[in-house]
Amino acid sequence: MGGFHLKSITFTIVIVLLMWCSAVEFCNANRVGKHWRQSRNSAASLSKKKSKGNHSGHHSSSSGKQKPKIPQPKTPPKQGGSTVFNVMDFGAKGDGKSDDTKAFQAAWAAACKIEASTINVPATYVFLVGPISFSGPYCQHDIVFQLDGTIVAPTGSSHWGSGLLQWLEFTKLVGLTIKGSGTIDGNGAVWWKSVPYDNDPFDDQAKLIFPTNLTFEQKPPTSVRSSLGGKMPSIKPTALRFYGSFNVTVTGITIQNSPQCHLKFDNCIGVTVYNFSVSSPADSPNTDGIHLQNSKDVLIRSSSLACGDDCVSIQTGCTNVYIHNINCGPGHGISIGGLGKDNTKACVSNITVRDVMMHNTMNGVRIKTWQGGSGSVQGVQFSNIQVSEVQLPIVIDQFYCDKSTCKNQSSAVALSGINYENIRGTYTVKPVHLACSDHMPCTDVTLTNIQLKAQLERYHMYNPFCWQTFGQLFSPMIPPVECLQVGKPSSNKIQGDHDSC
Repeated sequence: MGGFHLKSITFTIVIVLLMWCSAVEFCNANRVGKHWRQSRNSAASLSKKKSKGNHSGHHSSSSGKQKPKIPQPKTPPKQGGSTVFNVMDFGAKGDGKSDDTKAFQAAWAAACKIEASTINVPATYVFLVGPISFSGPYCQHDIVFQLDGTIVAPTGSSHWGSGLLQWLEFTKLVGLTIKGSGTIDGNGAVWWKSVPYDNDPFDDQAKLIFPTNLTFEQKPPTSVRSSLGGKMPSIKPTALRFYGSFNVTVTGITIQNSPQCHLKFDNCIGVTVYNFSVSSPADSPNTDGIHLQNSKDVLIRSSSLACGDDCVSIQTGCTNVYIHNINCGPGHGISIGGLGKDNTKACVSNITVRDVMMHNTMNGVRIKTWQGGSGSVQGVQFSNIQVSEVQLPIVIDQFYCDKSTCKNQSSAVALSGINYENIRGTYTVKPVHLACSDHMPCTDVTLTNIQLKAQLERYHMYNPFCWQTFGQLFSPMIPPVECLQVGKPSSNKIQGDHDSC
């Protein structure tokens, strides 16, 4: 009897332990989550179809209980370039009259959240957009701005306040691409006519150009009011500016009639511009085509640039810039500088400009620096440049001054390793103008296969000019450039350590 009692107690303990383990297993199962439950339910359902009624009563009652459905999250927008945000879906009218600025802001806010998304500005529409900044740095990477329509700037002074430095701005972005067949129109004429030309700096090389009849072109009338009333601010905006961005691309689009610079890159790394067009009148003031500043690893190719200032302007802080297959004109040529203004330090290096066609430009390839500056320009290659009716094809000017008078100063930006090769065509004023600093002569300037023929027009003609320029000449040389000094300057005329970059 005692043995039977002991067996009963043992059996009871075993039953309790089994029930306790079952409860623990059930709790743990509930913690696994919805994916486990869905998998388990699927497996149970499949098992039911194969073997109904083969389970114990305990398991049957458990599996037969209907579990509540867990709501699934909405499927996120597809990524990898397939998510498109059309500005029309955000309220843009595209009639050229309604202000579509807010629609563009809303479309950007949506696209900013999704990697490799696309903002679509559709063809056949004209979008009136005021000053706007498409900002990072918290936007996702590789956004595409697909521009097939036309974006126009407002012509009323009320949109611009006391003046802005840019109209359309993209800041602190990674992998942004602007592409398409569309146009950005800055409506610059209202600015050029409204603001007196006296407020604009002029190109110093114009001092070398004198018509044979001693008559000069008249400036257009000033203080013309905008179409919507009110005088435009004296500060003119750049049409499209990139700031602090990495790996940006601009291709296919046209920028025309910008109030000032058309396309500007400032503090950018990894810039690619190709199949791009600029179109503005030759007399539109300070309308650089592409302006580079503090940017490196830049490729500009296969583009047509027509404007009222430099087709490409390369400023301080630029390095590793490669420009090729460019049509430039009208305009002021392709320039490095002006550098060293207001006694600042400027550093530019490793610049290549090649395979360029220039027609009816003021300058061809040029380096311009201010007196009083410091720093250096080194490692510059200008090659395969075809010029047609260019006033001054080859220019170094270390006495640059964009106003009537400038203070004479001895310090200067040091220029070295400047190569001109295969520069051919026709000029209308002077073939070569190399004016280097007395204190800091230009060194290692090489001219190879220069063939420039005079084309008589309406200007006084000049022979090649050199001052404190040292380097080498390689034939053929038409016309002869006998003023360049072969070799190096004396030892007391070498760049000091304080000027190095």
